[in-house]
Amino acid sequence: MKPNNSPSRTRIYLAAAAAIALSVFTGLAQAAATAEELNKDADQALQSLYKSNPVALAVSKQSKARLVFPNIVKAGLVFGGSYGEGVLLKGANPAGYYNSVSASWGLQAGAQSYGYVVFLMNDKAISYLDKSEGWELGVGPSVVVVNEGVAKNLSTSTLKDDAYAFIFDQQGLMASFSIEGTKISRIKR
Repeated sequence: MKPNNSPSRTRIYLAAAAAIALSVFTGLAQAAATAEELNKDADQALQSLYKSNPVALAVSKQSKARLVFPNIVKAGLVFGGSYGEGVLLKGANPAGYYNSVSASWGLQAGAQSYGYVVFLMNDKAISYLDKSEGWELGVGPSVVVVNEGVAKNLSTSTLKDDAYAFIFDQQGLMASFSIEGTKISRIKR
């Protein structure tokens, strides 16, 4: 008997593998931090980012709000995903709690943890986050991921985009890395 490698069967396998990968991250969600823990972790993450990256501090001073994810866990072996929880800060005050979830498949292997902050620069970006059922990075308001190359040319007079994301505290080893396709959704705390 010849093996059946039909496209529908392949899609079923992909969906099953993605469901298994996401169930691992759902388990992480059940051990979620309290609002107080998220607030404390977000404050510590921001202070760490500002110490290591002066451009982030300058961008922060121009931003209307900061979406802080102090700890994202990412793992994968062909199929992978990431999960973490964070807080939206308007001024010094928490204005909501969010999770960051992604799923992927392809040539990838490893595990890592990292944090990221999205500086929301205008009311359009804040409104989109508030009104949408979840913000999928790469869709909606423009987000610039600030790496060393972008940071060299970034100043407070050149801040024209809706949001700027800074990734920090990367630990572990992962053969692929991106926050594109990440879904950010509001959670209750």
